Amino acid sequence: QVQLVESGGGLVQAGGSLKISCAASGRTFSDYALGWFRQAPGKEREFVAAISWSGGRTYLADSVKGRFTIARDNTKNTGFLYMNSLKPEDTAVYYCAAVFRSGSPFGTYYDTARKYDYWGQGTQVTVSS
Repeated sequence: QVQLVESGGGLVQAGGSLKISCAASGRTFSDYALGWFRQAPGKEREFVAAISWSGGRTYLADSVKGRFTIARDNTKNTGFLYMNSLKPEDTAVYYCAAVFRSGSPFGTYYDTARKYDYWGQGTQVTVSS
């Protein structure tokens, strides 16, 4: 069992940077892999980034590769998404999600929203033109 709370969203100019956080509470944080998804108005939820239980594996969507970085600090029960070179098309509500470890490799399902067990409330990121 885990509860997730995102924070750090806001309004930034195109080309700017923003860090959003995912604070977790409940069961052992390191037992959960983390993912970030986003959803813009009128669009389907899409995968952004994911990180394995220990942080040893990271995954990024092609649309953000080279601009975003995902990280976690298990000693602080917090995940992070560092967003650089932001574009207006990055505007969306960003959701943090967690999935309990299983026998299946995380690399086979990291980008599949329905596989995640817990979700935060989301934080709005708006990038102005």
